[in-house]
Amino acid sequence: MIYFLIPTFNEETNIEKLYLTLSKVLTDYPKFYVLSDDGSKDLTIKTIKEFFKNEQFIILGDGNNRGPGAAFNIGFEWILNHSTNINDRIITLEADNTSDTNMLSKMLKISELGFDLVLASVYAQGGGFSKTSFFRKFVSTVANILMRFFFDLKILTTSSFYRIYKVETVKQIKKQYEKIIVEPGFISALEILIKAIRINASIIEVPIVLYSEERKGKSKMKIIKTSLNYFKFIIKNKTILIKGKTIKIYF
Repeated sequence: MIYFLIPTFNEETNIEKLYLTLSKVLTDYPKFYVLSDDGSKDLTIKTIKEFFKNEQFIILGDGNNRGPGAAFNIGFEWILNHSTNINDRIITLEADNTSDTNMLSKMLKISELGFDLVLASVYAQGGGFSKTSFFRKFVSTVANILMRFFFDLKILTTSSFYRIYKVETVKQIKKQYEKIIVEPGFISALEILIKAIRINASIIEVPIVLYSEERKGKSKMKIIKTSLNYFKFIIKNKTILIKGKTIKIYF
């Protein structure tokens, strides 16, 4: 089974295209759509029910807005409780249609070669941004460079939600850390990546282009708030030097 785990928050205008796009990919596989709603105030839930009515799907959420990390965690937990095959995969992506789903077939084939986690990377050779403002590209680039430096990561893209996980890999993360994702915000993408690295998951990146122009409405990410959360995350989870002594802080 291929589980699509997609957090939603006020995505009413993006749902139709999301459905039409996803319905055309991976048609040879059984698919289940897990849409984890993060307290949408528009007609997102009604629109999901309208377009996904002929698919296997579920809408999760209690109406409260906690952030994409919390929405992902709820979705991961639901999938772990319902997956019955060690070969099941989880595809995570945002609902705003910025992810290039034409790459999904290649990403899945790479996953089936034995990789625990396949990352879609705008920074891998051949990847990039389409019609994204210089400021957002600058912030994204700097954030990824800093995270790679502070956590000694060999991964080029640390912040993308567009990934394919083995269900068994997520189970191992839960077993090791009890909670799959703790961080409620966008920093959750880095959190679960670091956890996957620490359990020695095999990880590979593939190049993709981020199509910002496909999004209807504004991005839900608040740059200043997210940047502050990155620095807080570094302080909580990184080896730091205090009065000449090295102190290690782990999850």
